[in-house]
Amino acid sequence: MKKKKPHILLTNDDGIRSPGLWAAASELSKIGYVTVVAPREQSTGMGRSLPSTSDGIIRKEQVQVNGQEWSVYAVGGSPAQAVLHGILEIVPHKPDLIVSGINYGENVGLGITISGTVGAAMEAASLGYPALAVSLETDTHHHLTHSDEVDFKVAGYFTAYFAGLILEKESFEGVDLLKVEVPRHATPETGWQMARLSRHRYYEPVAANRESWDVPGSIGYRLENNMENEQENTDVFVLRKKKMVAVTPINLDMTARVDLNEFERYLRK
Repeated sequence: MKKKKPHILLTNDDGIRSPGLWAAASELSKIGYVTVVAPREQSTGMGRSLPSTSDGIIRKEQVQVNGQEWSVYAVGGSPAQAVLHGILEIVPHKPDLIVSGINYGENVGLGITISGTVGAAMEAASLGYPALAVSLETDTHHHLTHSDEVDFKVAGYFTAYFAGLILEKESFEGVDLLKVEVPRHATPETGWQMARLSRHRYYEPVAANRESWDVPGSIGYRLENNMENEQENTDVFVLRKKKMVAVTPINLDMTARVDLNEFERYLRK
């Protein structure tokens, strides 16, 4: 009996027109049926938010990818909301895997809950779906763009590679989603390594550049140079120093890893 192809729901946080999204779609379509449900607008930095101000409008659009016509769904909402609309309204049956990415820029360290890419995968995982979030190391000036100077081909390869592994294997207790970071100069032969989250923020916030609070201004960010303090088994070190694909298993239970009775006694002293 021929095994049916898995159904993959694909989203991102850079918006429906992002080349990173379409690099992922192109490669994932080689291993399964892909339904693309992504934010209508650029939604970087939205984390797992579900803004009450989102209009929730869903527009079916046609997109050409590698000479193939795709029917896709642009959602007026955050990445996490795109996942919810996809599951609850668009996909007629339960998808086998939900993938978020490929993001313009790495999502490492303590900033992962800011990431809309990771936030969408967290939302999927919270509903019990296998989930994968993929990001490509990119210069910060490309983060909010759809620049064609960024080549997502190899990141697309690793997206399909890890999606395939997740689909082939049983769930692993204690792992709710997989986060994958691809170095900028990776090739398909680049090795990968398990890595824990760095304890550093990675991007440091920068005050708005303005003369008065009455003038509109956004908090910016820049790369924090903390490599000399980075431990060798972190996602930052594996990505930046070893130049390998950093793979981090994530659990949604954010309870501190301490003895709860011991901590209670500490508070009651």
